[in-house]
Amino acid sequence: MSKGKEVVVIDGANVAYEERSAGGKPKLSNLLKVRRELEERGLDPVVIVDASLKYDIDDQQQIEALIRSQQIRQVPAGTDADYFILQVADQHGARIVTNDQYKDYLGRYPWIPERRLPYMIIKGEVHLYEES
Repeated sequence: MSKGKEVVVIDGANVAYEERSAGGKPKLSNLLKVRRELEERGLDPVVIVDASLKYDIDDQQQIEALIRSQQIRQVPAGTDADYFILQVADQHGARIVTNDQYKDYLGRYPWIPERRLPYMIIKGEVHLYEES
């Protein structure tokens, strides 16, 4: 995480599954495109994925390299990625790029509706829903 830049947490599995490959697999390119879009806006994206995503994704070698280099953060096996996504966002006052509404966590994190940043990926192009 860069000093001085606003942190934005990316719900990696949610984003990877948004637009699937021809074979129906979640796409690594979705994660990279959303991360790049946020960087171009001057933000500091933190991508968090569950441990199982690397087995399902369309480019296993590249995601493993990105996890090793910590460009993508993988939660420990057997733990809930949502918990870590919300915890990191809470600690940094960050928004979360996700289409998940985290209804089970609203009691603990009442800020979710205000800091959730819905998105769509249409024909490979990222569209973030930012109310002005």
